[in-house]
Amino acid sequence: MRPRNSKDSPISSSSSPYSYTPKNPPPPPPPPSKKRRKQQQQPLFSLIKLTLSLSMAGQSRKWVILVATIWLQAFTGTNFDFSAYSSEMKALLGISQVQLNYLAVASDLGKAFGWSSGLALMYLPLWSVMFIASFMGLFGYGLQWFVLRGLFSPPYFVVFFLCLLSGCSICWFNTVCFVLCIKNFPANRALALSLTVSFNGVSAALYTLAANSINPSSNPLYLLLNALIPLLTSFAALIPILRQPELDPLPSVAVQRDSLIFFFLNFLAVCTGFYLLFLTSSTNDMISSRFLFGGATFLLFLPLCIPGIVYARDWFKEVHSNFQIDGPGFILVDHDDLELHKEMSTRGGDYALDAMSLLGNRNANGDRSTKSILNGKNDVCCGTVIKKDQLVMLGEEHSASELVCRVDFWLYYIAYFCGGTIGLVYSNNLGQIAQSLGQSSSTSSLITLYSSFSFFGRLLSATPDYIRAKFYFARTGWLAIALIPTPIAFFLLTGSGTALTLQTGTALIGLSSGFIFAAAVSITSELFGPSSVGVNHNILITNIPIGSLVYGLLAAVVYDSHAGNSTQKISMVTDTVVCMGRHCYFWTFFWWGCLSVVGLFSCLLLFLRTKHAYDRFERDRVSSQLE
Repeated sequence: MRPRNSKDSPISSSSSPYSYTPKNPPPPPPPPSKKRRKQQQQPLFSLIKLTLSLSMAGQSRKWVILVATIWLQAFTGTNFDFSAYSSEMKALLGISQVQLNYLAVASDLGKAFGWSSGLALMYLPLWSVMFIASFMGLFGYGLQWFVLRGLFSPPYFVVFFLCLLSGCSICWFNTVCFVLCIKNFPANRALALSLTVSFNGVSAALYTLAANSINPSSNPLYLLLNALIPLLTSFAALIPILRQPELDPLPSVAVQRDSLIFFFLNFLAVCTGFYLLFLTSSTNDMISSRFLFGGATFLLFLPLCIPGIVYARDWFKEVHSNFQIDGPGFILVDHDDLELHKEMSTRGGDYALDAMSLLGNRNANGDRSTKSILNGKNDVCCGTVIKKDQLVMLGEEHSASELVCRVDFWLYYIAYFCGGTIGLVYSNNLGQIAQSLGQSSSTSSLITLYSSFSFFGRLLSATPDYIRAKFYFARTGWLAIALIPTPIAFFLLTGSGTALTLQTGTALIGLSSGFIFAAAVSITSELFGPSSVGVNHNILITNIPIGSLVYGLLAAVVYDSHAGNSTQKISMVTDTVVCMGRHCYFWTFFWWGCLSVVGLFSCLLLFLRTKHAYDRFERDRVSSQLE
């Protein structure tokens, strides 16, 4: 018996005796038309689009988290508006300038307890650490507001503790933002960090607008806003933080696409900075401030359009082919590049000879041994200083004990101590500086000016990475360039006390200190290891409370000495005087300028000592890409 095939029965192809074969089978259906075929294919295309959308949902949510991090940084830099209410606090508490300086030191001293936030993250979820920071600020700033309103009269040491608690809350917020950037942008973490940290510089400008939109004549209002706005921002950021996606490693094309998105975000950030600088710095009117604050808030929400841009993959490919960004971001962002650099640096045993040729210290006979090069044995004094205890390569991990034994660390420490920290102390004293020069009415605009240029300086810290393909320069060299405006500004303030000079000096100091604050994390990770950056960077920033104490005490002693001898002093309350005139800060500006020159010289030495390591890393990176 012959087995049946599919032609024998339209129902079954088996040889079962129960199968039924009709005598007159119906004719086959006509082939569908093109229009009908397209309609049948539409559900399939919709299913594919839905699948792609779901696969991109995690990538979209990470950009929402980035925007939430921007909000946190923009509204939690509450220490930058201290000078807005410091004069009123000094008058109400009846304290001297030295005692007022101690309160500013207490706020900066909170950074010395940054390790506590990392310890809390070991046992608590991220969102709870964020709300602990919010309630620390609510308690610290809220009680200070009660003090200035006359509702609470604590002793001096209680106010000192409240300032310390408020400063600690800022450090905890920064830790939350760092963790969000590192976790959600592993390939572009430094670009994410530089962008979000930049918005911390506009906090003073935003709070000035918010205060002017409510009551321009009330300085204690800053404290109330400092207490409430970070808490409200934490509630706004809660949902994105709770819905963090599980991200898979991105291919190189996706990393380059993300770097282009960061470029547009930086462009939007620059627009925000110019908006705050040119449109909001000269207005104290309540109605205008409300409109301008609404515009600033809109600009902070505008980056939420980025998730939609992520879906436009074809458009990105077309634009990216015309504007190529070489590399994913900062030099040591990619740990694979770092491991490759270490492997290539130890290959062949000829690294010391290459380092010697880069530094131009090759002996005329050409027979200097590798050991003598690495130990810095040179007859020339300058060569000895440059090569003694030199870093062999970038990214080498250093423990805390090894760190404090490094010459490069102390050069870096002095550069930061005599550069960015002086700028921070200047901003803390900006209220008294403006008052002594007869510019009390311009205090809020000066705070906005410093805040805006600090923001621009932070954004500029990412520029070396965007131009790296065409022009490469060691990051320590960029740091030395960023320190140049600080001594120029202080010597300008020493020579003249006009309003224009005050504005120019404030802008230059804000630009310089902002760059240093943003670039410091990347430099620490490059010089002393990315895995140890948390501990090592906290050791570095111990210079901030020390500098706040030393520089602020210098300024306060000079101020009080001239206030006691000045014929232009004004007694506001018992035992409290205000110094008027250029002489109140003349010697302070002079000594700050001299110290910033010391910082610049220290940074130049650091650049000369690390240049060969940066050049070596860049050559290894380029050669690995060619392979």
